[in-house]
Amino acid sequence: MKLIKRVLILCGVLLISNQLFAHGMSEEEKSAILDGGNLSYIWTGATHMLSGYDHLLFVFGIVFYLSTFKDIVKYVSAFTVGHSVTLIFATFNQIQLNYYLIDAVIALSVCYIAFANLDGFKKYWNVQAPNMLLMILGLGLIHGFGLSTRLQELPLNPDELLLNIISFNVGIELGQIAALTAMLAVLSVWRHRATFVTFSTITNQLIMVLGILLFLMQMHGYSHTSHPDEYGFSTDNHYHEHIKMEERANKAAASRHESID
Repeated sequence: MKLIKRVLILCGVLLISNQLFAHGMSEEEKSAILDGGNLSYIWTGATHMLSGYDHLLFVFGIVFYLSTFKDIVKYVSAFTVGHSVTLIFATFNQIQLNYYLIDAVIALSVCYIAFANLDGFKKYWNVQAPNMLLMILGLGLIHGFGLSTRLQELPLNPDELLLNIISFNVGIELGQIAALTAMLAVLSVWRHRATFVTFSTITNQLIMVLGILLFLMQMHGYSHTSHPDEYGFSTDNHYHEHIKMEERANKAAASRHESID
């Protein structure tokens, strides 16, 4: 229970961070692209995947119960094909979608994979779960749109557009391989312990909680971008208002602590 409480507290802290609010491309990444070549796109793709909490949670859910190399390759390849297709297609054709809305759907895909891992379809709905391989392929297509919206924030070179996209996608795959290596190392060690069943249940429940929190957060951001007049100030100002509120609360708490001392 203490572990769950700590994770939930951590989730609350993450929700107010700018990185989690919209994990877009930073000014440093944009500058690096301007100063470098396609190697910069590879590096940016790798670092973006390694910092992409929603993509990583989904991948972690995919491989959670996979124990053979053949199954790991099969299911991860389905996800890779899915997000690669839409990443290349959407970016090359300049198809832009609201990134908050896309990330909200991606958050639901995180919930889905955890729900499936918990055998939720049979336990709660008494139905057979959809074909997991096809679902991962389909959800991978959605993840690709999310990656494309981020890539299109970069200063892409029209003369080398396809090469830029492919380089970024190569970086994504390298980052995914690095993350997978760490995930599989942890799972392979824990899989042979008596506590693995408990560990797997709690972990997938936490993945679902994180997915729900991410969904609510992204829908909050989407409401600002789709209905800005309802709030009276921009999304960026709204975020800074949250920061100011937090600072005032911290100062008040510090003042109370000093008065007690």
